[in-house]
Amino acid sequence: MKRSFSFSDINRLIDDYRKAEQRQREISEVGEYESEVRKAAVRYVDSEAMAMMEDIAVEELNRDKKGIRVKALRDHGYNNYADILTARDYDLSAVRGISEDTAYKIMKCVEDVYGQAKESVRLKLNADDRSVSATRIVTALSRYHEACKLASDCEGLDDKYRESISRDMDDIKPATGLFRWLFSSGTRKQRAEDAYQSLTETIQGEYGLQLGKLSDRRRNLKFYSESDAWDDFQKQPVKYNNTVEKLVPGLLDNGDSMYGLPKELAGKIQDEDFFPDGLRCELRRYQELGVKYILHQGRVLLGDEMGLGKTVQAIASMVSLRNTGSTHFVVVCPASVMINWCREIERFSLLSVIKVHGTTKQAAIREWLDKGGVAVTTYETTSAFSLPDDFRFGMLVVDEAHYIKNPSARRSVSVKKLSEHADRMLFMTGTPIENNVDEMIRLISILQPKIARKVSNIKALSFASQFREKIAPVYYRRKREDVLTELPELVESREWCRLGKVEREAYEQAVLKKSYNDARRVSWSVDDLKYSSKAGRMMEIIADAKADGRKVIVFSYFRDTISKISEMLGSQCTEPINGSVTPAKRQEIIDGFDKAPAGQVLVSQIVAGGTGLNIQSASVVIICEPQLKPSIESQAISRAYRMGQARNVLVYRLLASNTVDERVTDLLEEKQTVFDAFADKSVAAQKVEVDRKTFGNIIQEEIDRINGERKSKVKA
Repeated sequence: MKRSFSFSDINRLIDDYRKAEQRQREISEVGEYESEVRKAAVRYVDSEAMAMMEDIAVEELNRDKKGIRVKALRDHGYNNYADILTARDYDLSAVRGISEDTAYKIMKCVEDVYGQAKESVRLKLNADDRSVSATRIVTALSRYHEACKLASDCEGLDDKYRESISRDMDDIKPATGLFRWLFSSGTRKQRAEDAYQSLTETIQGEYGLQLGKLSDRRRNLKFYSESDAWDDFQKQPVKYNNTVEKLVPGLLDNGDSMYGLPKELAGKIQDEDFFPDGLRCELRRYQELGVKYILHQGRVLLGDEMGLGKTVQAIASMVSLRNTGSTHFVVVCPASVMINWCREIERFSLLSVIKVHGTTKQAAIREWLDKGGVAVTTYETTSAFSLPDDFRFGMLVVDEAHYIKNPSARRSVSVKKLSEHADRMLFMTGTPIENNVDEMIRLISILQPKIARKVSNIKALSFASQFREKIAPVYYRRKREDVLTELPELVESREWCRLGKVEREAYEQAVLKKSYNDARRVSWSVDDLKYSSKAGRMMEIIADAKADGRKVIVFSYFRDTISKISEMLGSQCTEPINGSVTPAKRQEIIDGFDKAPAGQVLVSQIVAGGTGLNIQSASVVIICEPQLKPSIESQAISRAYRMGQARNVLVYRLLASNTVDERVTDLLEEKQTVFDAFADKSVAAQKVEVDRKTFGNIIQEEIDRINGERKSKVKA
């Protein structure tokens, strides 16, 4: 049989593949980038610790009256501990009055303090504070992430071609030498011929092309820009912080990997399986631990502080249960956050959602029983659930669980009856209920009666470690300072509200009249705010803030809205700030607000109070309606989210679903996405805002929708 190749052709081809294998191994190796992150972390710690040393005056050496001549040290340029650290023993002993023995003691003292400082350093990444050491870490993390992505892509390429290449390499062996070829059968020679053609096409074709691109990307990693790294960090800070926790344990947190759980219980929970397939977000380490706690303990009360993601932990728990066979779940929550729950479930998971509320509740329950998914309902509607005696569902989630603290209340009875069908129960509340031990015990008694009976006898020790250890199997609470030492300092959320009948009528009337301002004041335009769903949600947020020791700023574009809110809050709020308030008066109002207790509210027109004021004493910001220029919102938020702010700032945007709020929000999001896509190409001429003409188009769309719905009702 005549060959279409020479033996040297075969050997070159095999050599090309061996080189390709080597390139694959190099691309799949991420160890050097792990090492780069760790080295950057060490340099960050050294830099931060040295900065602390610069703040310690040399006079501190004599704090214990050791008789060290610190004046002589200062006269020789040793002003602080950092100066001493960079010196040598014989440099110090050269100072008049400092012996060799004293120099050694000084150096030992300062090095001990430096060591303690390094142990205390915690990483705080902030895109507004791009120090050299922080930039080095962010860049190293970006390179590591890209290296991992390349390794994953390379593995995918290998999976695609491994079987065919392995077969070809085996079939081509008879063609690797003259004697092998001569003593091979015709069939093996034909297979070798086919393998040569196939392997050539593979290496010179798509496989080789893709491998070449991966190699180029790998080489370009060393040129990864710092600005690109920071941009990527801002898009996915959770990923960066999770990577730090993985590669440099302890750099972000206080070293308590179990966040306060007793050792024996912590070990069991750590070993609990969690199956996240279908979860559309990345959990922080403390959140994953919370999910494992929920899954392992079965019936628990999660009391994490505001802003730590209790909702996401609940969703992740349901996702994991769904992956292990559960099909039905129920979420019970206040009516004001029902829409928010539905949106969060759809946003963060692949779970289906069914609203059980209003006149269609019975049909919704039947649909849920038939199809499964998450039934989201209100406390009042739980009484409508009449389930078969033998019916079981995976988990009952009860948000704001303190709503059922009174066991004889109608809603408490209904929720408890519904819970009898649940395999697992998760109560949630951000309110520190340990401040009211009787209330806590009543909730625990629904979840785990045995534990409730045990702790009832030691209520007087409610703040002692003995009490906390006994309730640990059922009550778990983390504080922000314990789990978010690295930030984020700004936690933003959209609070979707469902309009009631009175609000809906007022809104539709404004839209049909093309009254732009009244339409934008959706939910706030009612004469009495007791009919306002946004006002109801705002009051809940303010109550939670007060319980959490926080103060609140409420912003609205409209003076009328601010006046109504001020009247409703009464003494709980300051004098409102609007455009007619003089700068001096504004500062007087803010000074009074700064001195006020937790729960106090400052209300302001966003264009009046959104610039030029420092309001660090507030850490909760409520924005009453979406602004047509998002930059106005950013400026307003920055009044509280600025240097000197001691707490994470929580921003709540009050939005009404199926109104101009939703249209404006979606449109601005689309504009921002387009802007971001071109930002790297310096197309800065685009402005992210909704102008009057565009808003007019939104109003017209709403008019068409409202008229269409009304015609449909008439026909029905």
